[in-house]
This record gives sequence, structure tokens and C-alpha cells, in this order.
Amino acid sequence: MNDSLAVPLDVKLMNLTASVLFMGLTTLVLAAGGWWVLRHPAFSIGGITVQGELAHNNAVTLRANVAHKLVGNFFTVDLQQARAVFEGVPWVRQASVRRQFPNQLQVQLEEHVPVALWGPESGSGMLNSFGEVFEANVGDVDADDLPRLNGPERQSVEVLDMYGRLRPILKQVDLDLAELELTQRGGWRATLDSGAEIELGNGSVDQVLTRTRRFVATLTQVTSRYGRRTNALESADLRHTEGYALRLRGVTTVTADVPKK
Repeated sequence: MNDSLAVPLDVKLMNLTASVLFMGLTTLVLAAGGWWVLRHPAFSIGGITVQGELAHNNAVTLRANVAHKLVGNFFTVDLQQARAVFEGVPWVRQASVRRQFPNQLQVQLEEHVPVALWGPESGSGMLNSFGEVFEANVGDVDADDLPRLNGPERQSVEVLDMYGRLRPILKQVDLDLAELELTQRGGWRATLDSGAEIELGNGSVDQVLTRTRRFVATLTQVTSRYGRRTNALESADLRHTEGYALRLRGVTTVTADVPKK
């Protein structure tokens, strides 16, 4: 029986070194091959498919405006960065982007649906159906059909909700709400399409609505007493505890002083 000879230490080191070198070389070759594959023109993004109900954008202009902002090819493009690029396009509320083999990107877009103008007339702010403020070209919509809402941006959802509650109440007496503002002090101010202003006061939603219903319930009776209709309203102040004050077009309660004889 022959005893196996022990492998010398230097031979073991040589074998280990050779194995390490082989593995390192293999890794470098694979990395180089991967680098070549990932950056080869054949893997450039060949097209972008856009889906969704688009009223203010179209697939052609989106591709033209966004494609040059995408970094990388089909394999290396950052989908989160691509989504941010699409969501930076005016009117786009949300975007989802995914790869579609072999070299396409598929984009699903949701646009803002404007329900109101937001802020001062000089601005370009609008409010979507979720109560979110966004910036876009106001000229792209029929602004005459949209109310103007205003207030602290963090309370835009609350302002939109209050508008939706107040409008049908005022409609009961043929008054149409054109503007609604939540002031910095928490007070509500309404402007009708006739230009009349109504100070609604502050407080909870229920308190404001209660004052408005009380006003609407007696307005026709008050205006008819002076031979007027509700559209003669010029202003009203509902902040009084036991009632409200109003001004009607062509009606005055001021009596001229009669000169003494």
C-alpha cells in the first residue's frame, strides 16, 4: 500500500493563485460582456407606448418632449426617474412606466381633470377632482365654466368640499356660486355670478351651512317685501348671531335729512 505524498505548500499556493486569477478573469470578461450588451445601440429604447385618456396631451408630443430626458437604455433606464419625467409634463397627474421586451417602454398616464380655478386671477393654478392644486395653461380650458376657489393650499380639499355643499343650497333661490374663498383667519367669503358678495363667517362646516340655509330660507320673503327678486342682492353678511344683514340693488334704508324751516 502506497502512502499518498503530501502536496508541497508552494504548489498549494500556486494552485490557489491560479484559481483566483481564473475566477477574476472570468468575472472581468462577464462584466465587460455585460457592459457591452447594456450599452450596445441595439438595446436603446426603441419606442414609447402611451396609454390613458388624454385630453391635453398626445402620444406624439409626449415622446418628443420626454424621450431626450430619459437616461440609459432598455436595461439601465431608471423607471422611477422616467415616471418623474412624465409626471413633470403639464396636465399629467400620475404616470406608471414599465419595460416591454425587447426595447419598448409602456407608459400609463392619468391627467388632471380640472374642476375649478385656484388662487388669484393672475396665476395659473387649478384644482382637480381630488382637490389637488396643479399648474397648467389656463387657456387650455374654458375658464368661464369653472368656479374660482382660493385659500391656504393645504386646505384645498376642504375648500372644494365646501363649494360642493354650498352651491346647491344657494341654487334653491336662483343664486349661483362663482367664487369661494377661505381667508387666512378661517372665514368663508362667497361671490355670486352676479358679483354679489356674501360673508359666510367662520366655524365648522355645519355652522356655515346652517347660517346659509337660514339665509336662503328667508331671502325671497325679504326681497319681495321691497319689490325685488333675489338677483337684486348686492351683498350679505351672515356673521350676525340672530340674523343677517343685506344690501339690495335700488333699495336704501337711509333717509335724507329734511332741512329745517
